[in-house]
Amino acid sequence: MSSKKNITVVGAGLVGSLVSIYLAKRGHKVDIYERRPDMREADIIAGRSINLALSDRGWRGLEGVGIADEIKKIAIPMYGRSIHMKDGSSTYQAYGKDNQAIYSVSRGGINMRLMDLAEQQPNVKIHFEERCDKIDRRTNELFFHNTNTDTTSHVKSDFILGSDGAFSAVRTQMQLQSDRFDYQQFYIDCGYKELVIPAGANGEHLIEKNCLHIWPRGSFMMIALPNMDGSFTCTLFFQMEGKVSFEALKTKEEVLAFFKQEFPDAVPLMPTLLEDYFANPTSSLVTVKCKPWVWDEKIALIGDAAHAIVPFYGQGMNCGFEDCVVLNELMEKHGDLNAACLKEYETLRKPDGDAIADLAIANFIEMRDKTADKTFLLQKKIEAHFSAKHPEKWIPLYSMVTYTPSIRYSEALIAGNKQQAIMDKIMMMPDIENKWDSTEVENAILKSL
Repeated sequence: MSSKKNITVVGAGLVGSLVSIYLAKRGHKVDIYERRPDMREADIIAGRSINLALSDRGWRGLEGVGIADEIKKIAIPMYGRSIHMKDGSSTYQAYGKDNQAIYSVSRGGINMRLMDLAEQQPNVKIHFEERCDKIDRRTNELFFHNTNTDTTSHVKSDFILGSDGAFSAVRTQMQLQSDRFDYQQFYIDCGYKELVIPAGANGEHLIEKNCLHIWPRGSFMMIALPNMDGSFTCTLFFQMEGKVSFEALKTKEEVLAFFKQEFPDAVPLMPTLLEDYFANPTSSLVTVKCKPWVWDEKIALIGDAAHAIVPFYGQGMNCGFEDCVVLNELMEKHGDLNAACLKEYETLRKPDGDAIADLAIANFIEMRDKTADKTFLLQKKIEAHFSAKHPEKWIPLYSMVTYTPSIRYSEALIAGNKQQAIMDKIMMMPDIENKWDSTEVENAILKSL
């Protein structure tokens, strides 16, 4: 039987709040220490949010503690991509079948709701403006500095979970105090800037509400996700340096000319474009891989602290929520949060964290380069047609990642690579454009499988 333990969670973000609910529902006492002020009482910093796409793996995490219905109140379903061309035309690409959707949620909105739900647990307390400065691994003590009162404190715990993001203080302590800690951090050459399409005069959405909008332009792109208030959060993913880049656009005239040339249908919908462009920060995009995730059998990393990824598969939050699901299942299997539980958690999740990191970078190339490419679209049409006829033999990679939580990310990556090798051959078949749905193509795929 599980015995009540004192657990310190560092970071009150999405994953830290959710895992605390899981732990509390198992009877443990949880103290969450958050470096930032309480966002529910302060203005959320604009320009760094990147709206999030909640999909099946994430919903599974919320359903596990009975809070999915609460989050659905602040989520908007997106059933497909709306691809915007430079000539002002657009095309629609459904995400899945049978009205499958991903859901747009505000990062701040869902984080605040999760903190509320965590604090509704009688054995959870959140401490704000507490910076983690040090961990004493011998005693399992954490040392904090309160940035508001300029005071220090320390707390001793049975277990410590580091859920404090891509630049985790807990992970830094593991690096500094470990002899063999593997760490890899790398940035892609693009950064991002948040912009906005405001709601219409009557609070309506000015473009299709239930879509993720993409303006693919080869080496860069802009996306837009719907908000509950009728607005869209737009994100420009753009080279940091170079001839066509954030660095190159220095004046309002240059920015406006660039947007009119590249996103002509969006500019009339963005009355605060220039103000937003120069007021909001340009932020970088980092991938983090590390090992081990577990230290001394009582300190563990979870969420972005273990596996920070770029946002192009919409799986950062979903992967972190799935960490919570797997950890909870392993607590059930091993009877509690203990050494055996944490060891298996790392064994299972490390390969999946690495896999979704690689998939996310690959999907960036797909979104910016291929979503408007005729050959790519034909390939996707062939895959969808074959999958509809042989669902037991072929699940498209996107569906494996987004809609099939029973398939691990690492398994999806392997299967996706095999599928792509098959499709590379299929796309080389003579006259494939006219016989894409023929028995000949179907049999060729079956033979390759």
